[in-house]
Amino acid sequence: MIGLRDDPGSAPPPVSHAPALTAKTFAEGGWLQAALRLEHRPQQEEMARAVATAMQSDSPLLFEAGTGVGKSLAYLLPGIVHAVDQSRQLIVSTHTISLQEQLETSDLPICRRLFKSTPALARYADFKSAVLVGKSNYLCTTRLGHTLADRATLLADADYAELQRIATWAASTETGLRHDLRPPPRAEVWDAVNADSSACSRKHCDGAKCFYQRARARIRSANVIIVNHALLFALINSGGAQAHGAKTDTRGVLFADDFVVLDEAHTVPDVATESFGLSLSSYGVDRALKHLFNPRTQRGVFGKLGGPEAQQLVQDALDASRQFFEFLSGTLLAQRAIVRVRELGVAEPTLDGPLGALARLLGRLADKFEDGRERDELLEQKQRCKAIQAAVTEWLTLGDKGHVYWAERGGRKQTIVTLRSAPIDVAPELRRHLFGCGTSVVCTSATLAMGGTIEPLARRIGADDARSVIVKSPFDFKRNMRVYVAGDVPLPSPQEARLALDVLADYIAFCTGRVRGGSLVLFTSYSDMRAIAAALEETFRKAGRPFLMQGAELSRTELAQQMRGLGNAVLFGTDSFWTGVDVPGEALAQVIITRLPFDPPTHPITEARCDHIRDQGGNPFNELTLPDALIKFRQGVGRLIRTATDRGLVTVLDSRVLAKSYGRLFLDCLPQPEFTLLTGKTRNEKFHPFS
Repeated sequence: MIGLRDDPGSAPPPVSHAPALTAKTFAEGGWLQAALRLEHRPQQEEMARAVATAMQSDSPLLFEAGTGVGKSLAYLLPGIVHAVDQSRQLIVSTHTISLQEQLETSDLPICRRLFKSTPALARYADFKSAVLVGKSNYLCTTRLGHTLADRATLLADADYAELQRIATWAASTETGLRHDLRPPPRAEVWDAVNADSSACSRKHCDGAKCFYQRARARIRSANVIIVNHALLFALINSGGAQAHGAKTDTRGVLFADDFVVLDEAHTVPDVATESFGLSLSSYGVDRALKHLFNPRTQRGVFGKLGGPEAQQLVQDALDASRQFFEFLSGTLLAQRAIVRVRELGVAEPTLDGPLGALARLLGRLADKFEDGRERDELLEQKQRCKAIQAAVTEWLTLGDKGHVYWAERGGRKQTIVTLRSAPIDVAPELRRHLFGCGTSVVCTSATLAMGGTIEPLARRIGADDARSVIVKSPFDFKRNMRVYVAGDVPLPSPQEARLALDVLADYIAFCTGRVRGGSLVLFTSYSDMRAIAAALEETFRKAGRPFLMQGAELSRTELAQQMRGLGNAVLFGTDSFWTGVDVPGEALAQVIITRLPFDPPTHPITEARCDHIRDQGGNPFNELTLPDALIKFRQGVGRLIRTATDRGLVTVLDSRVLAKSYGRLFLDCLPQPEFTLLTGKTRNEKFHPFS
């Protein structure tokens, strides 16, 4: 992980001008309008005022702001003023890369332009911003130099060309970030040169040359720090501010005295659940051990520092790891790819002895060195072995009673076995490590409410005492959105599965064929998506329609970029495409929802949470399954209208919105609740796209 601030910071000055300056900035006729000619939005003004108040009082705030409110400026402008006034750091966390890029390339420059063009705000124009990225994403020039010098013992001969390519790139790159190197570096070579090692530190590295140390310096001096949710919660889980230099009585989440905004906060429960759990894969264990010594290539840390005893211990650990994970694959995971573990004894602790022996040997070898790079490296590898050992032990013993445990098979060939756990209730963790840190935490999204109230989400994330506000989108959905509901698609059932897919394919072909712009087709099942793609891809090709689908080589961001550029593409997507995809204009003229997005009740986390709710006397469907589906549905619908001039269609192909009592809740949460009923016989006359 990236290291955080070393000093605890000084006590903040008592005065923050954020509330007063925010009022003048966002008021009708205020500085935003006068300096930048931006339209006045009452909803944005309300949000900005609420955010400024929450930051000044160091209190939590949950703010749902519909699409088009202008959330980013509503928290950035008061946040920057507050950060500069009080010499504190504003942490802005997002879920998607696209929003992070928007903040960096568009919103923060707008803030700077406003400050520079408004005399009363001029003192804020020189604010500094930085992006917080995981430590393993950076190249460490010190490790690169040592690896080049020791390549005969650390890397196989076949890896030398890759190492030279990285060295050549290092001479020209500005950032040293892995994602800037194309094609991406091979994992085993990057492991030897990235900054995620004790060898990369201010003690060993030249701060002017090391990419990570330079980034760390930028973070320490930044007023605004942008991070993603996954890294935020991983750092919180590793101790947050207290783990990185802050005093135990100092408020702050990541840094001493910081304050936080979580945008796209509807994803917080899921991301936090992932981060506060256990994840240990057979692939990861194999890589960690082969970093010490790879019997095939005869390279690794022990190629130089170990000797035959150390190399044999690694071989023993590799054999034990292979036997352990192959046993789980052939027994627990023989029939299903994901299996919950409820009882002890699913496997023998065969890894415990070899890992313990390795850790002890690494400790003895480290003791032979004075303080320096070699000693630090050996001690770090010792801690890694002990961490793997502890994780396996916890998983085998179901060590945390508040967690659910399971195993899963994955990878392209389904041969990677991963041991997993997650908290059944993540609220206590977030209450302790986020909302209980004595600092302001603002959560915002276009979809926080369930049934018109934010209370269920507040309980789920441990923000019970937070103030909650909902403001609607300023967009004219009645004029610019048409909603169609198919009433004759068979309800999901094993008996009607084949017929339902045929009817879905027929409707998708019809709806996409009638709309000239792009269509985003949202699925809840990969198998359904692939089956319908196989049935319709030729149809799209003959019609001259570009066809894009999740799961091939392109990422979500790249697929969205292609859709924006093509103008009339049909894009099939599942889970992650329901949220965060931003394609304005005619390039996305229709969103087709194939099924209501209920999470499968068989996943171990969902199953355990349902059991927990039943044990408390509650109703799992009403308290968990339905609220989650409603938020995801709202997110999916929200992909359509991204600007005030956008217009298009939402077509729902799940007749449960009509046949089930809960269906009305889905229709009620549409920004345009009036809909037209379609059937196979009436759709030609009733389905009217915008011309």
